[in-house]
Amino acid sequence: MSKGITREILEDWLKNVRPYARDGKVADYIPALAKQNPDDLAVAICDLDGDSVSAGNEVCCFTLQSISKVLSLALALMDHGEEYVFERVGMEPSGDPFHSIYRLETHNPSRPLNPMINAGALAVTNMIHGITPDEKVGRLLSFIHEMTDDRSITYNTEVASSEYESAHLNRSLCYYMKQHGVIKGSVEETLDAYTKQCAIEVNIRQLARIGAIFANEGKDLDSGRRILPMHLARICKTFMVTCGMYDASGEFAIKVGIPAKSGVSGAVVGTVNGYGGIAVYGPALDGKGNSVVGLKLLELLSNRYDLSIF
Repeated sequence: MSKGITREILEDWLKNVRPYARDGKVADYIPALAKQNPDDLAVAICDLDGDSVSAGNEVCCFTLQSISKVLSLALALMDHGEEYVFERVGMEPSGDPFHSIYRLETHNPSRPLNPMINAGALAVTNMIHGITPDEKVGRLLSFIHEMTDDRSITYNTEVASSEYESAHLNRSLCYYMKQHGVIKGSVEETLDAYTKQCAIEVNIRQLARIGAIFANEGKDLDSGRRILPMHLARICKTFMVTCGMYDASGEFAIKVGIPAKSGVSGAVVGTVNGYGGIAVYGPALDGKGNSVVGLKLLELLSNRYDLSIF
């Protein structure tokens, strides 16, 4: 394993950060996520040879939530190319909460500032090829199956339904963008695909392998087969650096310094070129929607093993 990190070392690191779970709270604005146990913690590292080491509750499955934004962006870029996608979604950090509508109202021509905020992610999901929501989600699942080498991965129907029924703000964002021509077709079908996308369920090792694929410039870890074009993998990692941790991305870049994306399930995935992927799960979130345990553990690991890209 890269840098000699063993299961025992990871267990020790996890033990050290476990008390931080008391400093956050699980997401409750999505009813199904409110059921998560804040003590279900896990961490995994997958190197570029495909070898992985993990600790904590390794069998626990959790939903990708906003981590899926990186994957849907990659798929939309493969479907349409950069020019098409970035005519409709910008490339700039927002500095606002992930669900904010403010920039849509003040930014001409009502284009989302980046694909990592909800408005931008909804626009990206709307672009993915597929006649029906299930076709779009099916193609995204196939992409994830390739990355993880596990075709059993699917979405959690309870979480997807809960998110869809409570998606009043996201529905507003969609209608606003539809009014200005950013989103095409049915708003409800876009929301259906987006909430299923966010509800895709993985375990900690699968998530670490996804991070490692990006660290490997889009190539499969075992065969070397290209899953994602190198320049698109680099675009996705750049967005992870600038926008991946919501409006805490700047602080995270200073303290941790690796491309990473978080989700309100409490999952965080990081990717380090030449090293591999790191995944952390801890459902208790801080005020900006990031896992408190995940942030602390990634900071400790980055400082201890000098992982910062800066």
